[in-house]
Amino acid sequence: MTISFSDLPIRDEFRGMTPYGAPQAPLPVALNVNENTHPIPDDVATDIVDSVSLAVRDLNRYPDREFSLLREAFAGYLGHGLSAENVWAANGSNEVLQHILQAFAGPDRTVMGFGPTYSMYPLLTQATGAQWFAGERGPDFSLTAASAVAQVEEVNPNVILLCAPNNPTGTPLPLDVIAAVYDATDGIVVVDEAYFEFAPHDAPSALTLLDGRPRLVVSRTMSKAFAFAGARVGYLAADPAFIDALRLVRLPYHLSSLTQVAALAALRHADTMLATVDNIVEQRDRISATLTALGYRPYESWTNFVLFGGVADPQATFLALYERGILIRDVGIPGHMRVSAGTEEETTAFLDALASLEF
Repeated sequence: MTISFSDLPIRDEFRGMTPYGAPQAPLPVALNVNENTHPIPDDVATDIVDSVSLAVRDLNRYPDREFSLLREAFAGYLGHGLSAENVWAANGSNEVLQHILQAFAGPDRTVMGFGPTYSMYPLLTQATGAQWFAGERGPDFSLTAASAVAQVEEVNPNVILLCAPNNPTGTPLPLDVIAAVYDATDGIVVVDEAYFEFAPHDAPSALTLLDGRPRLVVSRTMSKAFAFAGARVGYLAADPAFIDALRLVRLPYHLSSLTQVAALAALRHADTMLATVDNIVEQRDRISATLTALGYRPYESWTNFVLFGGVADPQATFLALYERGILIRDVGIPGHMRVSAGTEEETTAFLDALASLEF
């Protein structure tokens, strides 16, 4: 007899839900999950492989539970006077966020974000038994300090998740909004800077706000700008006391030896790994300009993707591009779609295919 998981004694709040997952297909041009489509340079790949090969010899031993060298390396990369005591890491930024919610959310607690935003936020929230509350953004998906504070004061959440810049819209988030939200709550404020490296070079990070704000957290990932999505490495910066709280919920030895040495090797080559960022930004801006010329409405983006409106039939557009070997994303916003900035060749293929569609 075949059953579904809903036939099992699963938690009530999970009934009717479906697992997270973006479409995966072996198409020539995959621009749907905001990956860095540039491969890791050969010299960096060689160093990573050599480092992993050495670590394999000691796989009979548990890894460094505190991943001390990696935390030091992340602190050095982030700067702003941070030390290893300010840094935490896990298997992707989703696990970083999961640790935060396990420690500070849970039953009878509320987590708040401002929709539309990253679709994993409510899923991670519900997994801890907490209640997700979606605040609202403006018509252009922006968020002002006054609007954010008013909504936070009404909900009084235990944890606030601010995606900066925002996924799936690409919208930047001014620091005054973050500071105002922090002052308006006694809860934890998490600034998710997964795409920060794609922002303008002079854009200030929320890391500049950490001093004197022990309830403020800044999360990052190596998946995007570092082209390290397959390695699953995320990290955060916060007050050392906050890091101590996360130790209560992490699994023992949660970062494998191989993950640690691979990430360390990538960080040793940070300049090389990030060398593609300017090219990706160039292609992102090219996409926006061409979409405008084609009659669509692209939104301002500080990320490696573009959300665009004016799509009469997102599902038909998705399928038509799919048939042409191109994968982009219907993110569930009516009349809108999202596309990642790829290489010049991938971007050209997408734009040419989109221009050829007739509905």
